[in-house]
Amino acid sequence: LKGTCPEGTEFSDPERVPRDIAMASPSASRLAWRALRGSMVATGGCGPRRHASTFFARMESEVSAMKAAGTYKVERVLTSPQASSVTVAGDAAPVLNFCANNYLGLSNDASVVAAAQQALSTHGFGLSSVRFICGTQDLHKELEAAISAFHGMEDTILYPSCFDANAGIFEACFGPEDAVISDTLNHASIIDGIRLCKAQRHRYNHLDMEHLEEILKECVEKGTRNRLIVTDGVFSMDGDIAPLQAICDLAERYDAQVFVDECHATGLLGTTGRGTPELCGVAGRVDIINSTLGKALGGATGGYTTGPRALIELLRNKARPYLFSNTLAPSVAGASLEVFRMISSSSDLVEKLQANVRHFRGAMREAGFEISGNDSCPIVPVMLGDAKLATEMADKMLEEGIYVIGFSYPVVPKGKARIRVQLSAAHSVEEVQRCIDAFIKVGKKLGLTSSLMK
Repeated sequence: LKGTCPEGTEFSDPERVPRDIAMASPSASRLAWRALRGSMVATGGCGPRRHASTFFARMESEVSAMKAAGTYKVERVLTSPQASSVTVAGDAAPVLNFCANNYLGLSNDASVVAAAQQALSTHGFGLSSVRFICGTQDLHKELEAAISAFHGMEDTILYPSCFDANAGIFEACFGPEDAVISDTLNHASIIDGIRLCKAQRHRYNHLDMEHLEEILKECVEKGTRNRLIVTDGVFSMDGDIAPLQAICDLAERYDAQVFVDECHATGLLGTTGRGTPELCGVAGRVDIINSTLGKALGGATGGYTTGPRALIELLRNKARPYLFSNTLAPSVAGASLEVFRMISSSSDLVEKLQANVRHFRGAMREAGFEISGNDSCPIVPVMLGDAKLATEMADKMLEEGIYVIGFSYPVVPKGKARIRVQLSAAHSVEEVQRCIDAFIKVGKKLGLTSSLMK
């Protein structure tokens, strides 16, 4: 900033501006601060930026390195509703979508959209409040009751997202006397949530029950007050399913509680869509379930914790993301109520999804691709290894009318790049076969070796 105020006080050295202003007369000081603010607005800056060039240069360098390594992520823009077939900006022809969490095909379901529109008409657009002030409507209480009934739990608390639910529970419930024991491949939101709490933190090797038992024994010997085993029900990058039978057995043996994140399982796994507890035969033995409304259950937004009433009452009073975040929009609550009505009364969508999963997994193995994950899981990682190869293959699949995404480090470990295919009940048998045929065609074009197509 360079200039002279009307009273003659000069401000020419950016580093001296605050001190010079402070030493000026009151009237000169006021005028100088006005001049400083005007300069900031005019230049689009916020005062002296002596180190800004170094900071942003480092950002540019990191972005360039990601591009060179093939790990830079480009967002494709949809110009249509989410569905089994979508349109992408820059391409008039629709493409088949095999990379959405739209497992039941409800993201643009007519009855779900109608329920959202009805809630907009009766309950408004938003509430401009957190729940405990004036942000709780009858829709929210009805939805919490519906979720509790669906999971067979006593009570439920809603959040803006399941990321918030995971951020809220550990800090509110566990202290230095407690132990939280987490699978190494748990979702980032679980990892971040656990970091917020003061409990003793432990990680067991992915799906390794022997290692989990070793840690439980150690925690008991140390005299920890409470022990919580934390796992994803479905691991979204690998398609693995947690061995909940063994986990619940260990929890009972060592007086621990079981927490399961069901974001990629609620509504789609198990005979009636009750998730991994139903699939693994441990319904009633899982203490706490966190899940989302933003995937199979309509795909909008919102998350929840469901479990014992005492836990939910504590979270309503201590969970910071609940206390300091706006309430779930009425349209989302109304639409989600319709979703739970649908999945509680029929398992047709679950059966259709599982038929598509069996078809795709079987045909891809027969074609020679290396795929991973549980055979019941609609998340099907096609393992490629190389990050650039995964990105190139995803681009060529789009040219064939199939929308999939390549995943690489840091989302997955280095050397474990893949294309993650996600099946939906909305896909027809013919659409699933088109995806399989495109993989085979593109795989041949790229000259995939036998090490990748086993």
